[in-house]
Amino acid sequence: MTYSIVAREGSTGQIGVAVQSHFLGVGRLVAWAEAGVGAVATQSVVEPAFGPRGLDALRGGNPAATVVAALLAADEQRDVRQLAVVDSSGRVAAHTGERCIAAAGDRQGDGVSAQANIMARATVWDAMVEAYESADGDLAARLMAALEAAEGEGGDLRGRQSAALVVVAAEASGSPTADRPVDLRVDDHADPLGELARLLALTRAYAHVDEGDELAARGDADGALRAFAAAHAAEPGNMELAFWHGAALAGEGREEEARPLIARAAAAHAGWGELLRRLPSSGLFPDDRDLIERLLAPRGEA
Repeated sequence: MTYSIVAREGSTGQIGVAVQSHFLGVGRLVAWAEAGVGAVATQSVVEPAFGPRGLDALRGGNPAATVVAALLAADEQRDVRQLAVVDSSGRVAAHTGERCIAAAGDRQGDGVSAQANIMARATVWDAMVEAYESADGDLAARLMAALEAAEGEGGDLRGRQSAALVVVAAEASGSPTADRPVDLRVDDHADPLGELARLLALTRAYAHVDEGDELAARGDADGALRAFAAAHAAEPGNMELAFWHGAALAGEGREEEARPLIARAAAAHAGWGELLRRLPSSGLFPDDRDLIERLLAPRGEA
């Protein structure tokens, strides 16, 4: 019912898992990953417990092949299971049970394994690995390329419904956002891969906002402004990003540049204007009521 991919990117050490299926909320069942530990994909007649058990075994220092063998050894339904594991060193192992519904199979490459069942064609898993290995960009982009290649080969025999993409750091830092930079699920959608790609683009834009917040907290106003500008440039139609870019510009005395951005957000939803009025009490905007009202005034009334 599913095609998935697990991988470790060699240059960064990031680990990821991605999946698409004609099944509601496939991400909560199939995709498991932990920073500095590895990733697990469990599917076909899915056994979700393989996810946490697999990660626990990886955490204990076991290589991927040992983890797969141990999980299957205790499973009376192994003939209908499909399972793949990548460990923190990039070793991969996979299993496709003899009774998985055709077309079903798996293929491994350097630090990557793709697996699929109930596929329209038996070319899906090969196409996924080849697309992953030839794709440019970071791990998330390469995992997306693999999913798109699977769809290009016909994908799930029944069509599309849900997808997920998780990327974790090479080492755990204790910071949830740093350890899990990408954690996206599309639980029910006519075009789950298209929606996943849209959410990934937003995630990349909002990463600049996180950077801007950190820089602002450190007193680096110029750096924060550059980060907010990068976020807005990445997603110019997003009112949240337009508002914070405008607020950062106004805070640096660049009122004329700020005004159209803030006015645009306020026109889309009145709450943005009220938020601007509340920011000074939190120390996040100059305590200048005249400036605020000029920024919010309809064009021609400033």
